[in-house]
Amino acid sequence: MINNYLEKLKNWFKLKSMLGMRENSVLFREREIWWCSIGINIGDEQNGKNESFNRPVLILRKITKTSFVGLPMTSKSKLGSWYVPITLHAKTSIVLLHQVRLWDSRRLSSKIGQLDWKDFNEVKKKFLEFYG
Repeated sequence: MINNYLEKLKNWFKLKSMLGMRENSVLFREREIWWCSIGINIGDEQNGKNESFNRPVLILRKITKTSFVGLPMTSKSKLGSWYVPITLHAKTSIVLLHQVRLWDSRRLSSKIGQLDWKDFNEVKKKFLEFYG
């Protein structure tokens, strides 16, 4: 188990190094959902999946042309004040409010879609309630 974790870490560090050297030319906007290389994390922190360590991330707020506040998502059903269900492409996903983080746009690989205003406003409302 330790060897498997160390191998995953090694692969993540290689990918992260390549991402860090990438030119930052991704155009993104608030409300969009992107595949984002979030990496290998610790404990209850959300991890990326597959060889790109990707997970869908909702862009909550654009900070600069190369950075954003994002909320990871999951397809697993969850209940609690830190989870917000949304619908994208006729499927329900869960936005993880408690996993909010600032990311660099070099981590973004491909756009999945854009959240409608109703769901996006609900996420923002629940976010402010959770952190307010």
